Amino acid sequence: MIGTTFRTEDVPVADRFEYWRQLMERTIAPSDMSSEHAADFWAEQRLLELGPVRVWPVRVLPTRYLRNARMVRRSDPEEYHLSLVLGGGLGLDHVGRVDTYGPHDLWLSDTSHPYDVQPYGMRPTAGLELPFITGVGVEFPKALLPLPPARVRELLGRRLSGRQGTGALLTDFLTGLDRQSDHLQPSDAPRLGTVLIDLLAAWLAQELEVESALPPESHRRVTVTRIRAFIRQHLHDPELRPPVIAAAHHISLSYLHRLFQEEGSGETVAAWIRAQRLAGARRDLADPALHTTPVHTIAARWGIPRASDFTRAFRAAYGISPTEYRFQALLCEDE
Repeated sequence: MIGTTFRTEDVPVADRFEYWRQLMERTIAPSDMSSEHAADFWAEQRLLELGPVRVWPVRVLPTRYLRNARMVRRSDPEEYHLSLVLGGGLGLDHVGRVDTYGPHDLWLSDTSHPYDVQPYGMRPTAGLELPFITGVGVEFPKALLPLPPARVRELLGRRLSGRQGTGALLTDFLTGLDRQSDHLQPSDAPRLGTVLIDLLAAWLAQELEVESALPPESHRRVTVTRIRAFIRQHLHDPELRPPVIAAAHHISLSYLHRLFQEEGSGETVAAWIRAQRLAGARRDLADPALHTTPVHTIAARWGIPRASDFTRAFRAAYGISPTEYRFQALLCEDE
């Protein structure tokens, strides 16, 4: 497991906003914080430290973060900050740009310049629960980004989309980190940080139309990440095979195999596909909500239509049959 979860509900009500302020001072560049909900504050953050990169999925009541010129002069960690908004709305005033952001919008800011982040369109409605802002923040040293700072400045404070292209791939990667953090090992953290920087660099280079400025190794790692995302989206298709994947990405079959050998753990493409399918089926077999769904139906949903093939592969991977695994998992759920 990587990451630590922090919740304001773990401290007395009167101390919650101050607890959150101190937590954020350890996460982002110092800023003045204020909230209309400070007297009865609620927030939850999961902090993932991926080498020099910090990723923090968050759910929080509307809060303002103001970093002025005095704070910049006093303390500058020389970092870029990326925000991915998943729920709610925020407004940003940064480097002379003022804009608003909603679900699946992204922005980039620089700790060397003042900023003002405020809730936008987040007024509570009578009789309804208070609105929350949900999203993912990323902090990383500017020196890690292989792009000229003068060009990166062109993107600071701009509303960028996380709905298509590399922006969507970046969004999926960040939300996937949060979902899978309990299953990741500390040894995975540095590699994941490198992949994230490569994705950020590829996305920003695409926005700036300077893809040629990226080093070849970054291109290679982003290509592998894009291919793996494609595979995950098509695991249900029993015809998903290496030639299909290579054709979809306009690369040769031999180059596809070489990419996986160089950037993976030596696993073949076919073996990686099989492992992803089996892991998905294993999760479904342990899901109480699917306990009446036949095993062969679950296998088919994950792209393995032949029940005998599924049973044999599952036993080889986990040392137990699918039916036995389901029985044990549901038995543990009842205890």
